[in-house]
Amino acid sequence: MQYRNLGRTGIKVSPYALGAMMFGAIGNPDHDASIKIIHKALDAGINFIDTADAYSRGESEEIVGKALQGRRDDVVLATKVHLPMSDDPNHRGNSRRWIITEVENSLRRLGTDHIDLYQIHRPDPETDVEDTLAALTYLINSGKVRAIGSSTMPAADIVEAQWVAERRGLERFRTEQPPYSILNRGIERDVLPVAQQYGMGTLVWSPLAGGMLTGRYRKGQGNDTHRAQFGFEHLRDEQRLDVVEQLIPVAQDAGLPLNHLAMAFAISHPGVTSAIIGPRTMEHLDSALAGAEVSLSDEILDRIDAIVPPGTDVSRLDMAYDPPAIQHAPLRRRPADERAAA
Repeated sequence: MQYRNLGRTGIKVSPYALGAMMFGAIGNPDHDASIKIIHKALDAGINFIDTADAYSRGESEEIVGKALQGRRDDVVLATKVHLPMSDDPNHRGNSRRWIITEVENSLRRLGTDHIDLYQIHRPDPETDVEDTLAALTYLINSGKVRAIGSSTMPAADIVEAQWVAERRGLERFRTEQPPYSILNRGIERDVLPVAQQYGMGTLVWSPLAGGMLTGRYRKGQGNDTHRAQFGFEHLRDEQRLDVVEQLIPVAQDAGLPLNHLAMAFAISHPGVTSAIIGPRTMEHLDSALAGAEVSLSDEILDRIDAIVPPGTDVSRLDMAYDPPAIQHAPLRRRPADERAAA
């Protein structure tokens, strides 16, 4: 396994990161089986594990903590805060109050005294980013966190956070975790260049486009996969399915399974540090690891560009972040009596 710089943190990480979202109730509830998956990934050279407090309401962190007993120092451990952890309206978000509280819960579940990369899972328009960065700076100064990052932040928000950190003398986000795949290349237009400009590492999620680039979702065919039961709209998106049908011959001509083509594409961009693989079973992990040595030629990358032009998305990926004005119509519409020009 080769290793890459995680931005300018001085930390070296594997191009594949092990995502732990599928460990626990929403994926694989068998703790022993999940721990075996983690151990096999580590034995294969993956040294970067990404989880979150909200994954199965803390159960994923607990499983990761068990798996890392005796191996903690060999792993770059990342987790996140923001998503709801209970019905209490203050048990979520990016406030100083919640971050300082929840980091202690994550440390306890993970069985460690420090987190290598603590990430804000989603932007929080209701919280001043200065307060968020001040809380994270406190955690770094206290030794509980080594570096901080953001996830799914629009480019403008990334820039604002960098400016606030510089003006206020606060720690800055060292990484960004956006969605990125052959089907969702929009970040090539703004997020990736901004991250590169500020020397940020980029840990991309959903390189298999929410499962669509596994080869298991085909046009005109039903499916009974684990993901399908969650009702994700992107799995039935006709436009995305059409593109998958165009990509399959490209993978075949390259002598690759579709998932290997997709993963190799994601880590080929110079702005991408690592791509997250999220196995639920040992078979999923084995399939991902089998493609670790794949390198795509310029010819294959050109063919992908011709199908999905750089900087474009093939419709929307479920779970992607939408700013408030996209989610709520009143925020993008003037009052009815102010809409006319005269």
